[in-house]
Amino acid sequence: MDNQTTTQNSLERETEQLTQNQRLITPFQTLEELPIPLSYSQCVWHKHELIICGGKNERVCYSYHTIKNEYEYICDYPSDVKLDGHCVVKLVDNKNKDSNQTTLLSFGGKYKHTLVMKYVSVWNELNNYNEWIPFTDNHNNPLSLKEVKITTIKDNNNLLFITYRSNNISVFDLNTFQFIKHDTLPTNNNLYFHCFVSNSENGQGQEMTGKNKQKYQMLLFKYATGLLIEYDEDNNTFQCHQLPVCENVALSYKYAYVFINDFVLFFGGWNMNTSSVSKSLHKYSIRENKWTTFENTLPSPLRDCVAILSEEDNHIHIIGGNNDKGITVLTHMKTKVHICDPSQLSTNEMKFIIEYWIRILKIKLGWINDFNKI
Repeated sequence: MDNQTTTQNSLERETEQLTQNQRLITPFQTLEELPIPLSYSQCVWHKHELIICGGKNERVCYSYHTIKNEYEYICDYPSDVKLDGHCVVKLVDNKNKDSNQTTLLSFGGKYKHTLVMKYVSVWNELNNYNEWIPFTDNHNNPLSLKEVKITTIKDNNNLLFITYRSNNISVFDLNTFQFIKHDTLPTNNNLYFHCFVSNSENGQGQEMTGKNKQKYQMLLFKYATGLLIEYDEDNNTFQCHQLPVCENVALSYKYAYVFINDFVLFFGGWNMNTSSVSKSLHKYSIRENKWTTFENTLPSPLRDCVAILSEEDNHIHIIGGNNDKGITVLTHMKTKVHICDPSQLSTNEMKFIIEYWIRILKIKLGWINDFNKI
């Protein structure tokens, strides 16, 4: 056996050993506990802050600082608001990305509220900005989006896509403050606590039409229903295509989910047939049209939690939820994206791995950064 073959076999053995060792270590890092137990919460990112907006039967909002690993109180929702299935989205101002202020919209809940908040970081300034107030149009007339359940805003920041019971979808224009489209989706599943994500961020799943308008793509999952939803802004029409759903996800709902590049990740959930809570991790790849179930799992069974991606450091945060005993938890944990997608390794992680390969392969040739990128 020549030296090259021996070295390659040694590398394969060491790599397999590293993989086995990693399986013994949970990839989830526990962070500072939530100030109060939360389930069905809603979260958005703002610079180094994770803004946590209430939860079931809880009206309080907090900011979690990713560097300090601490929480700070922001405000309470108005006393007449009851949060049960609400949704919060952030309006992205591409012209003022470095601004310390951002706008949050909150919809739904038991009494179908429609509120807006001009948020300024509670970590840097004392201010009177952070208050939920009625969402109004340019003439100060209150707006009502009463049936909102899950929403997503597209990158040009003017279209709000809304799905709601029973199987409805609507498009709301934030520039004109008008609904511009109502339609029904081809599913018999009642749309609540479902997965609804945009595939149009960063130009993905998006193309220009003849009048400089766009086509958008969204994905929806609920039980055995999987849909690729396309909206043509030029013709103001929807088209739907069926997607496969793996068996475990088809039997569950109330899972946390997050969309990253080409795939959707699913965490935990509740199986209605067996009344059991899951700690499984699943991935659906759009490009491959394929499902993957991971060996890594949540540290414990969890449902009614929320997952959100931090683009700052490529971590996924898992917030709150209920455990398998029905107890609302204080859980806040994070995991690196690359546990589900190795291509999402950070630059430093890739550099570390490459240096390891160079060392064990005894490569003596000159090495430049361009080789790392390749």
